[in-house]
Amino acid sequence: MKPSLPTLLSINGGYVDTAGFLALHGLFTAHVTGNFVTFGAAMALGTSGAAAKLLALPVFCVVVILARLIGSDLSRRNLPTLQIILSLKFLLLVLAAIFAIRFGPFADGDGWQAILTGMTLVSAMAIQTAAHRVHLGSTPPTTMMTGTTTQIMIDIADMLRGAEPEARAAMTARLARMGAAVGGFALGCGMAAALFLFAGMQCFLLPPVLALVGILMHTSKAAAKPA
Repeated sequence: MKPSLPTLLSINGGYVDTAGFLALHGLFTAHVTGNFVTFGAAMALGTSGAAAKLLALPVFCVVVILARLIGSDLSRRNLPTLQIILSLKFLLLVLAAIFAIRFGPFADGDGWQAILTGMTLVSAMAIQTAAHRVHLGSTPPTTMMTGTTTQIMIDIADMLRGAEPEARAAMTARLARMGAAVGGFALGCGMAAALFLFAGMQCFLLPPVLALVGILMHTSKAAAKPA
């Protein structure tokens, strides 16, 4: 069965987060608030990459604001907003792959090359997160899975204790959507870990490919809608 756009975004989210963490000295490029923990650890242990971890959240926030402003302007002009926003993400992932292959492996997580690569990946994931929130808000998040996993466990518990048929049907549908998101994210994490081990910095070539597939998927779906 062909994956949906949200599932593909989840795969890419997990992939970019894991590849960034492995290549950039523990930098979370998608689940950026995790960098609070890794920044504290870097400061306490004196490990590399503290500067990038400190920058990640402000960069993420600024890019989300810019993505929202750009998206609003595109909507006012009746342009294909989601397609253009996803294309911006694609371009950032291409740039990040170029930087990673050109400058990596990164011996120093605080070097400008590592910070440039990391912030480019953070910016790409900020755009994905903003685009999902605005345009795909009825589907589970694609870059962080804690809340989704919690809801899955709550629904399972409610089904085990006996839910009404109507409520059970709604839970089953929700579990399918959320399970696809978590499963896709986990798949992306596993793929990134494997490709990082076997291909090193070349592993960053896959996220732009997945992003391009997502754009084509959205474009074909939009074209198939009746005018």
